[in-house]
Amino acid sequence: MTKARAFLVAAAALVVGRRRKRRLQPREREPIVAVPAPRSPDAELLAIGLLLASAACGIAFVVIYVLDRLPAHTQLLGLALGLAFVFLAAALTVTAKWLVPNEELEDDYPAHEHPAEQERIVQVVHESGLTRRKLFAVALGAAGGSIGLALLTPVASLGPAIHLARFYMTPWRRGTRLVTDEGEPYRADEIEEGTFYTAFAEGADKEAMASSLVVVRLPRNELDLPPELAGHDARGIVAFSKICTHAGCAIALYRKPLFVPTDPKPALICPCHYSTFEPQTGGTVIFGPAGRKLPMLPLQIDARGFLRAKGNFDSPVGPSWWGVRMKRPTT
Repeated sequence: MTKARAFLVAAAALVVGRRRKRRLQPREREPIVAVPAPRSPDAELLAIGLLLASAACGIAFVVIYVLDRLPAHTQLLGLALGLAFVFLAAALTVTAKWLVPNEELEDDYPAHEHPAEQERIVQVVHESGLTRRKLFAVALGAAGGSIGLALLTPVASLGPAIHLARFYMTPWRRGTRLVTDEGEPYRADEIEEGTFYTAFAEGADKEAMASSLVVVRLPRNELDLPPELAGHDARGIVAFSKICTHAGCAIALYRKPLFVPTDPKPALICPCHYSTFEPQTGGTVIFGPAGRKLPMLPLQIDARGFLRAKGNFDSPVGPSWWGVRMKRPTT
């Protein structure tokens, strides 16, 4: 009989034995059927300690995953998960070598159930070298549970599920000025056709995802905005989120036709995966993997000629995820 089959038979017998209503009394049992494992309290404590260390490393993986601003974040994740498996393997090795009795079986078990033989197998398990069964079971459960939790934790990266409001918040509101990376406000007459500009919300954190914009000027007769975006331009000047709706990369290229009769129309391009957006129609996707349009920011020109936001984006900023269309942006 192979070791795997013997293990399965023993496990099944143990389960069946636990479910029996009546157990054999000590005086009814036959002498132990396997060579007893040497009782080793030190080895047992070592195995329990290794299991608890594995559980601690599994929990550490979850904590490190949540605290994603730690230095060497990826390396710490790998270290925590790797040590969890190392400690678990060491604990199982100690258990198999010093705490579990061994029995050599030469013949297959009969096909029919034999309660007496099942009881004898259960007796082997109960008369093994383990003396702190409950503590060992708790440690084993903690190690297995923490490693299982660590393996499930990255599922959270598929998309946010809690505290969703923060993903819809932006620094833009009516009257917010568009400024350069040095904080200088943009004037409408400074925006030229065929040029690509990066702007930020005045007074906002420039590292914030919803703060950055791409700004271009188009001939007004070439604008073909849908009815819901009518009035979002300011004399042909249009502004969109600089964050690609595919994977959150930065829109960093502007395609300007060199020969209008034959070249493609102007377009905003993400160089990472080549998602291409058409500014004339409100940032619609015309090529690439992006699944939705670029969020467009309505603009206005104040009495002094500065560019200001006329409101918030028409759709959420950032890469797409499962609930991105559930709400509109807020300030």
